[in-house]
Amino acid sequence: MTAVLFDFSGTLFRVESTESWLRGVLDETGVALPEAELTAAARALEAAGALPGGADPVILPEELAGVWAVRDQSAELHRSAYTGLSRRVPLPDPGLYDALYERHMSPAAWSPYPDAAEVLRTLRERGIGVGVVSNIGWDPRPVFREHGLDSYVDAYALSYEHGVQKPDPRLFSVACEALGVDPRQALMVGDSVAADGGAAALGCRVHFVDHLPVSQRPDALLPVLDLVG
Repeated sequence: MTAVLFDFSGTLFRVESTESWLRGVLDETGVALPEAELTAAARALEAAGALPGGADPVILPEELAGVWAVRDQSAELHRSAYTGLSRRVPLPDPGLYDALYERHMSPAAWSPYPDAAEVLRTLRERGIGVGVVSNIGWDPRPVFREHGLDSYVDAYALSYEHGVQKPDPRLFSVACEALGVDPRQALMVGDSVAADGGAAALGCRVHFVDHLPVSQRPDALLPVLDLVG
């Protein structure tokens, strides 16, 4: 293997909990909400699937099904899908819906998995190219920079920048071309069989990790170092 492609959310980084997300926005905006109502609203937002990088909707509203299917193809579609879901949950101030969306894009909302830095640093030391291939509607580069990991990434292939989303092989191809590697010499690491498994169509080897909270997944990325030899 001469390159490793990584998914972003649920693979290298994990978004904060839905309750932390809501609390952060309430603190930022100065909107007060009784504790019981805050907890209930957080549960409802989670069930709605309103937090990008969090749980999918328990029930996807029919009127949002179309935009949901292509949400990662542009920044506008991504915002529309997720604010549409969050607006299904009553909140005390209508400005909170856009504030919630803005919050999830901030570096403070994301934490790297405990072994991410070690794995990325070791790949760099071995001269192995690193790409990030993500279905996303915004630029995660500031998240990598804030957490000190951007210097280990050689290329980003982001769905909203190319108008195509995984599992379409074209997005993985963009990353391989940017890295100057044959896809058959690349390993794709992700948490979604449906999305990240699309890399196999190009001949990439694929390795999956579980989408778990940071505290529950301390070392799942370490096997990548053995896979690339």
